[in-house]
Amino acid sequence: MAKSSFNTEKNHIMISVEKIEEASLNIQSIVTNTPLMRNYNLSKKYGCNVFLKREDMQVVRSFKIRGAYNKMKMMGEAARAGGVICASAGNHAQGVAFACSSLKTRGIIYMPTTTPNQKISKVKHFGGSWIEVRLVGDTFDDANKIALQHAAVDQIPYIHPFNDEDVIAGQGTIGKEILDIMTESVDVLFVAVGGGGLISGVGSYFKQKSPNTRIIAIEAEGAPALAKSMAQNELVRLEKIDSFADGIAVKMIGDKTFEICKKVIDEVRLVPEGKICSSILGLYNDEAIVVEPAGAISFAALDYYKDEIKGKNIVIIVCGGNNDITRTEDIRERALLWEGRKHYFIIRFPQRAGALRDFLNLLGPEDDIAHFEYTKKTNRDTGPALVGIELKSSDDYLSLVDRMTKAGINYEHLNNNPMLFEMLV
Repeated sequence: MAKSSFNTEKNHIMISVEKIEEASLNIQSIVTNTPLMRNYNLSKKYGCNVFLKREDMQVVRSFKIRGAYNKMKMMGEAARAGGVICASAGNHAQGVAFACSSLKTRGIIYMPTTTPNQKISKVKHFGGSWIEVRLVGDTFDDANKIALQHAAVDQIPYIHPFNDEDVIAGQGTIGKEILDIMTESVDVLFVAVGGGGLISGVGSYFKQKSPNTRIIAIEAEGAPALAKSMAQNELVRLEKIDSFADGIAVKMIGDKTFEICKKVIDEVRLVPEGKICSSILGLYNDEAIVVEPAGAISFAALDYYKDEIKGKNIVIIVCGGNNDITRTEDIRERALLWEGRKHYFIIRFPQRAGALRDFLNLLGPEDDIAHFEYTKKTNRDTGPALVGIELKSSDDYLSLVDRMTKAGINYEHLNNNPMLFEMLV
């Protein structure tokens, strides 16, 4: 692996405090010093002090404006004259778009075709006539490859979403703001990880200013690029990822951020996408906080540390709130499946009057049939149906299956059969 170009005179390859403080001055006129708020409900639930750094309250509803603006500011007007290029799943694109409009700089922004429409429209809104959006590829990595090729061929500066010293320094200003506000020590810091820019910047500042703070990297189970790389002590490119948590779904973290991550991270925790969805709904229902999957992942991780964090001061960076309302049903579905409250079955009903009624009588009083597709086969004794049942509690599943078995229902459970589930549901 090539040696990092980061400052090695102090604390090895971490971004220096001085550089992060310089970034803070660069962005102060354009970036909101977001609140650090103690959350009453979460603090009570986990028996500790949970503070939320509300980066979802930035004008672009994520922290990405910090790094993007600092990078473009550090470039200087002459270097920006020919415009810039970037690739992003959404939030970095919004940050670059806002920076382009603010600094009167032309920008071409490559985004995956799978990016939620809400994020695409926001990019166009913040960039206005200063930017052009190009949708290419299925993932960030696909879009990034094309953007890099364009930048290299036309010699246009490329604004990397995470693997750049000035971008990382911009993200590190969050760490400065947290420690400027906190009057007590921060015991544990939870940080969502995609490419590693946020945790590299914040981690660099914390390890130099608050070295006793435990820094936990939270990564989506379907895109464990950091966890795999840390386990093998070398950069690992994933062949396939779950792009649901689009803000942090990358196939490989940066080589520069990886070197910093090895210095500043105390632990990496993977969180299943279904649990992330459950947290998104919980935050909306209980706290009236709208977050995207990347913004919810650190909340989802709290359950894994409920015994360790009692009585301590915990900080969570709410890194993004750009959630597309059209994804709500998908989020709810994933949450219910994760919680064990929704189950799909193939049921072969005997083709006789009353067969469906007999089945319905097996359901509990609070069970709900949320999905039903029936195909009648006139030349057979049974007709297959795809049935989705939503339970009041996950504890009701075993008793339901027991009643179905005793009643002689011919069924197959699909939840744990990935191939059939993906084909039919």
